[in-house]
Amino acid sequence: MNFSPKASPPQEITCLKISHADPNIYSAITHRLLFHLSRTRPDTPIVIICIGTDRSTGDSLGPLVGTSLSRFHSPLFHLYGTLEEPVHAVNLEDTLATIYRKHHNPFIVGIDACLGHSTSVGSIQVVDGPLRPGAGVNKHLPPVGDIHLTGIVNVGGFMEYFVLQNTRLSLVMRLSDIIATSLYSALKQWNAHAKSAATLEQ
Repeated sequence: MNFSPKASPPQEITCLKISHADPNIYSAITHRLLFHLSRTRPDTPIVIICIGTDRSTGDSLGPLVGTSLSRFHSPLFHLYGTLEEPVHAVNLEDTLATIYRKHHNPFIVGIDACLGHSTSVGSIQVVDGPLRPGAGVNKHLPPVGDIHLTGIVNVGGFMEYFVLQNTRLSLVMRLSDIIATSLYSALKQWNAHAKSAATLEQ
């Protein structure tokens, strides 16, 4: 879990922030992800790291996304972090070491829950660059991802652990479904585009 900063970051990084109630949210996230995936080579391994724990409602966003993605049994990506096998503060460093040992120069997508302003609760962010897991609860963990997606699950700034424990599961489930569906759609479209481009080059 990380904490959305109080001030808007400088716009040198690419960031999409959109409410889960926006009727265009699936297409908006999918197209932003395709924009980022276009920086990769077709043979680049795509690694998805879903961070969080099922012991906290608010912090279960990542494992829920991972569990949804695992049901596709897809060769398009390598997945770390599900409800059964979560990636969290205790095993994050070991997980990253395993990833870099098993996958050559991977493109990593980090996924985590986030706390933010009351007006932003229920929004999903797609951000260029790594996420900082644990920053909102004063944990010093390694940065994760070439890009990352966060779902703003509740209000931050005070008693973060208590806030995460008292986050509505319905919102977390909704955000996790949007993230998993949009990410899988983007990966399928990017793979199809890569195959088409390879065919034209032959």
